[in-house]
Formats: sequence, structure tokens, C-alpha cells
Amino acid sequence: MGILLVLTFFLINISFGSAAIPFEEVLKILCFQAEDSVEKYIVLSYRLPKAITAILVGSGLALSGLLMQTLFRNPLAGPYVLGLSSGASLGVALVILGSQFLSGLLTINLFNNTSIIIASSLGSFLVLLAVLIVARRVRDTMAILIIGLMFASFTAAAVSILSYFSDAEKLQQYIFWSFGSLGDLTWEEVIWLASSWFIGLSLSLLTIKPLNALLLGEAYAQSVGTQIKKNRILVILATSILAGSITAFAGPIAFIGLAVPHLARLIIKQSNHAFLFPACIILGSLLMLISDLIAQMPSFQFTLPINAVTSLFGAPVVIWLLVRKKKMSF
Repeated sequence: MGILLVLTFFLINISFGSAAIPFEEVLKILCFQAEDSVEKYIVLSYRLPKAITAILVGSGLALSGLLMQTLFRNPLAGPYVLGLSSGASLGVALVILGSQFLSGLLTINLFNNTSIIIASSLGSFLVLLAVLIVARRVRDTMAILIIGLMFASFTAAAVSILSYFSDAEKLQQYIFWSFGSLGDLTWEEVIWLASSWFIGLSLSLLTIKPLNALLLGEAYAQSVGTQIKKNRILVILATSILAGSITAFAGPIAFIGLAVPHLARLIIKQSNHAFLFPACIILGSLLMLISDLIAQMPSFQFTLPINAVTSLFGAPVVIWLLVRKKKMSF
């Protein structure tokens, strides 16, 4: 049922947009039965990669949010709690806002999409290395959470300083990146994102049993033979690959990683990660496809920032569900 819903909204997402394309024509194009036309170019070159990106982003953020909430046993933890998004933001800020401090070859071709992706990836990777070093040295899981928040504060301060000394044009360009975007990727970039998503998912699947044991506390997990430090690093690595690659290719996207795990628990009434994993993947994909539909409604004269849509329309729904539930087990 869930997969059918995702497929339905996937096809609806491809059909909707500023240019109206009949649903039957979309099906013909996807089945390679349509002749060359403007509609075929729009579907294959823009809408199809955007819809696939929405599924990868939604499912990846939802899954990484679930990993973080279970690892830290904190319902407010999300995929960016380790400071990965802040590291990516600092990398992009150095490229866009700090370009006036660079000279020579470093200022050549700075503002293409590839350089933004590379800068964002490097920023996330450096924060990941720092977090992994810390994770190997400390025993307390909450200490890692606090250190991740400190990394986020440090990088946010650096971005603020760069913003203060930047001109309006570059500051506006950075702000546009921070809104997040699903539609700027080429097919090659979508393949890279899908590869990172698959690696992160594969690592996540290895953590199902340890995460189930952690639900009853670290002492219980150790008593049943779970290697806390090893699995903690595995969870951090999986989350970093998922959230870091998504931020690099689509920008920082809020709400999905924090809210979807709670929605999954409310809907399936399960704490077993063998059930929560597929539920988060389906719900995350579905919510991102719906958010993208809202952002690009044909009646709009413009496209809303996807980051704003996910929070503006999604947060009230989650609040309503939680109030209606009154009590949520974690």
C-alpha cells in the first residue's frame, strides 16, 4: 500500500508543473513510447530526475533522523544534530561568501553547481572526521551529541562572520542555496546521490539489531553482546553518508528527518527497527513528493523554496497528530 502511494505521487509529481502535461502522455514518455517533443524533454531532463531526487532526499533524511533519535534516545535529534549540515554550510559559505578573500586559481569558476557540491561535501566530511575521532575516544553517547552541537555553533559563527563582510549579491546567492532545491541536478549528479544513498542504506541495515537493543538502554545492549562503540560509529557513518550527501546535492532541508520517524511510530505502532526502516523510507519519500507538489503548483506564478514548504505545511500536521495521540512512546 505504501509503495503504491509513493508510485502514485511520483507520477503525479512528474505530471504537475508550470507546463501542463497530460497524465497519459507522461506514461507514454516513461514507457519510451512517445515521440521527441518539448514535453518529453521536460519530463526526462527535468521532472523525472527531480522526482527521483525527492524520493532519495525524503527517504534518506527520514532514515538518518531515525538513526539519530535511537542512538541518542532523544526525540528532538535529527539527521543534522552532529553538525553535518553546519559543516556543509560553512564549506558553501567559504566558496560563495569567502571568494573575495581568495585569489588566483581559487576564484576561477567558483559558482557552478559542481563547486558548490564539492565544497558542501568537504565541509560535511571534515565534521564527520572530527565526530568519528570523538566517538572513538569518549564512552558517553550524550557527549557526542553535545560536541556535535558545539561544532554546529562554531561553524554557524564562522558563517555569520563571512555573511557580515559579504556584499548583497553573494549573500543572496548563499541564502538561495540554504533554501534547498530538488530541481538543479543533472542525471550524473542524481546517480552520484543515489549511490551515496544506497551505501548509507546498506550500512543502516547492519544496525537494526543493535538499535533494537539500544532501545532498552546501553547496559542491556552490552549484556546481550552488542558492541556499543563499534555500532555507534557505524550509525554515525551511515547517518553522515545519507545526510551529508543529501545536503551536498540538495542543500539543507528541514523537518523531514525530525518529524517522519515520529509519524512512522504513530502509524505502525512499532518500535522494532525492522518495521520502522521501511516505514520511514516510504513516509519520507511520500512527504517530500507532496511538498514538492505544493512548491510547484500550476496556479503559482513562482516556485516556493522546498525548505519552507516542508516546515510550513508539515509542522502543523505533525503537531495535530501528536496532540491527538496525547502520549507517544519512544
